[in-house]
Amino acid sequence: MTHKPADRSDKGTPPVSARAGAGGDGVSWRLQPPTIFSYLDAVAHHGSIRKAAEALHIASSALNRRVLDLEAEVGSPLFERLPRGVRLSDAGKVFLSDARRILQDVDDAKRRAERIALGQAGTLRIGIATAISWHGLVVNAFREFRRRQPGVELVLHHMVSVHQVEAVLSDRLDLGFAAAVTPWNRELAHRQFALDRMVLAVPKGHPLTKRERIRLRDLRSTPFIWFHRWVNPAFYDQMMEACARGGLSAPHVVQEATERDTVLGLVQCQIGIAWLTESTRWHCPRGVVLLPVVDMNVRLPFNVIWKKDNASPLVQKFLAQVQASPR
Repeated sequence: MTHKPADRSDKGTPPVSARAGAGGDGVSWRLQPPTIFSYLDAVAHHGSIRKAAEALHIASSALNRRVLDLEAEVGSPLFERLPRGVRLSDAGKVFLSDARRILQDVDDAKRRAERIALGQAGTLRIGIATAISWHGLVVNAFREFRRRQPGVELVLHHMVSVHQVEAVLSDRLDLGFAAAVTPWNRELAHRQFALDRMVLAVPKGHPLTKRERIRLRDLRSTPFIWFHRWVNPAFYDQMMEACARGGLSAPHVVQEATERDTVLGLVQCQIGIAWLTESTRWHCPRGVVLLPVVDMNVRLPFNVIWKKDNASPLVQKFLAQVQASPR
């Protein structure tokens, strides 16, 4: 069966390769594959250009021209012209099979994009300071968000607070659960959700566990495990000033450590005692006891942090969940 040349009698409708796209510029059909593929699928389904045109609500001459343009672009007839209608050629069958897959991929991509735009899918990268990884609000926020948004992937990173700030500002994290790192960067948004009292972590059986009341001056000769100043300079200075006011002007620091779990391990091994937040009670080993110190009044604020210009619907939904979670 010979391939008929395109009928150009309809001068009012230029070929698809010369028609203007949505932006008004001349575009090839390659930039708008879903439309021409849908036309091809309709012609194959109806076995007739006229019937397909009626179903598509376009002129049959325009549809015929599109098919001819497509065949010219491909370099092979996609349909065999019959006395009554058309049918796919071998090349057309292969082409249509691939076209249908592309149409399905485009449709799937559209649905995924819509879900992401609505905050129903996508990925959230969240940092968590180990000091609050077991905090009730953090646990509840994750549990409820997962229940409400099962299509969202949560990628969690345990990270000290100062590193979380850097990661959020450089777009390596979307959100973070961090201790207050003041002064706050101007590009960072933050919302306080907890204010934890500082308590003393001591090994089980330590002489301090037998005291009814502990004051700062009672700790003058006790070896301490302390956090590095670079972790949170402002809070480090605040703790040192509070100790000095209570008569502990120079804590006997024998070891520095950054991570809460490392500190707890060192305390359990009786290397020294350490200041930790009261929320540590949710994740405290049996060999460690948490004790209040009557004149230690410092509290550590915890915040959820994010970049001010992050307009992600997922970020906003997660923040709303944090806000709604019980303290």
